[in-house]
Amino acid sequence: MPWAALFSGCLTGTGILGFMAFVADRSHSPLNPAAVRLAFLPVLAGLAFVPRATFRPLTQATPVPAWLSTAGQTLFAVPVLAVTGWVQLRLVEHTIAGPVPAIYPLVAQLVGWSALTLAAATCCDRSRYAELGGAVAAPISFAIIAACWYTPAIHRFLVAPPAKPHASTAAWGAISLASLVVIGAAMRDLWHRYQTDLGKMVRIGDRTSSRRPRASSCGGEAQEEMHP
Repeated sequence: MPWAALFSGCLTGTGILGFMAFVADRSHSPLNPAAVRLAFLPVLAGLAFVPRATFRPLTQATPVPAWLSTAGQTLFAVPVLAVTGWVQLRLVEHTIAGPVPAIYPLVAQLVGWSALTLAAATCCDRSRYAELGGAVAAPISFAIIAACWYTPAIHRFLVAPPAKPHASTAAWGAISLASLVVIGAAMRDLWHRYQTDLGKMVRIGDRTSSRRPRASSCGGEAQEEMHP
């Protein structure tokens, strides 16, 4: 399931950008490198399903650390993301006849988006929404990206322009590092969080405590004393 979602997202995003590049080439108009952002959103939607390891309960019963399953799947997804990003950038460069503008701020932004998506996915995997996986993590990551893009106070620091390319790259690098710390902490967490009805637990505890064993003075056999 994770790999099907990831490859589907990569192929969908690359196909959309390929069609846009074909139209731009036919109309002799260069494609804006920012179009890669739009084409990378389906990739992020597929990436949100990658950290969910369905066999994690099995690995917890082995001497191997349980977080290795999630970390392994995430590391295997990195080359897929790199190849997809490279292909999409090459499609955009093919439509530009003159000098290509600096793309390192765009690359840093895509890396930051990927790190935020993985952080949201790993945190959801350790919550009571673990079974939903990327269906919850993808909207959360899209909401964070939209907030970074449309909030003026944040937009002027993260998006170039108006931010300077070096400043934007440094900001997304810091976001990526912070996301990696969150990812590492979430992967090493062993417990899921579930919402529990506290009143129901108290009622069950009362019924359990009402049946207490009592040793018999004759045969030493345990008898149960029922309390009303």
